[in-house]
Amino acid sequence: MRYRLTSSLRIGIRGLFDQRPSNALVPAASLAQHLGRHVTSMSSITPASILRQVESGDLSASEAEKLLQERAPGEVPLDQTITASHDGSSFEPLESYANLDHGRARRTGFPEAVFAAGKTPGQIAAILDSMAENLNESIVKGEGGGAGCAILATRVDEELHEAVSKISLKNGTMTYHKTARMISVVASAEGGNVADNREIAGDGGQKKVIVACAGTTDLPVAEEAALTLEAAGCKAERVYDVGVAGLHRILRALPKLRHADVKAIIVCAGMDGALPSVVAGLVEVPVIAVPTSVGYGASFGGVSAMLTMLNSCAPGVGVVNIDNGFGAAALAFKFLNCSPHSEKTPSQT
Repeated sequence: MRYRLTSSLRIGIRGLFDQRPSNALVPAASLAQHLGRHVTSMSSITPASILRQVESGDLSASEAEKLLQERAPGEVPLDQTITASHDGSSFEPLESYANLDHGRARRTGFPEAVFAAGKTPGQIAAILDSMAENLNESIVKGEGGGAGCAILATRVDEELHEAVSKISLKNGTMTYHKTARMISVVASAEGGNVADNREIAGDGGQKKVIVACAGTTDLPVAEEAALTLEAAGCKAERVYDVGVAGLHRILRALPKLRHADVKAIIVCAGMDGALPSVVAGLVEVPVIAVPTSVGYGASFGGVSAMLTMLNSCAPGVGVVNIDNGFGAAALAFKFLNCSPHSEKTPSQT
């Protein structure tokens, strides 16, 4: 029997497919059961191929829907997947200016942070407080969700921090890190602010990343990377002011760079941007290069350093955007999670 697919049914079926990845596998046994015929080589059936069968008339809309509702062993049922994406446990609209992604740490392995530039002090404080409240609730429920880790706001200059610090948080303790231009918030029922530049402690385990920079003027970007790693539960070891203008400095740091516990190295450099290539030629771990906007006129605000890093002759160098210490830390963190010796941090429980 051949089935006719009307335009309304076509739209409905496509909607069902949109809720499941196009390359997701449908169990062959389920397909055989619903089609009532022998299936031997259809273990790689996908929603896209089912759609083609419906359009050709070989499969009815109801049969297609049943197949899509079935999941492989260990998979979350489709209806629960849809619910989890839209209920208040994962996303929280905040006034009219933010839609907080509380489930990001569980979904991607790396927690959401606040990019403060362009936001008002009130918006920053409200977002941080809401994130801290959600984290407190997760800890109370025993869901983990980042216990012991800090919530971050990046690109907070001193003037913006002064305004934000006048707003007391109810669900966390706020600290300002001047060099990194960051605010960190540790979720707690006490709330309030503490002295500036309180350290964020990493877990000190095997998740160790070196953060190096060429010169002292690269420190804000390097510290943004280091503090982001520590907030996520990693141990960050700093190796600063080791630029190629004095090559002996990086050579003296080789024992640290080559230590067995080091799983990745972040290198921040402006001007000629040569340091990441030098480091990558001396170590066996991935090097994440961060061009900084430090330099004179023809450096074009970090563009020249970025182009040098992109054209590195040393293999194993990845490059992030100019001054993006946060992005470099996130990438290093995910590298560590791919390591066979890695252990998930509290933010991923």
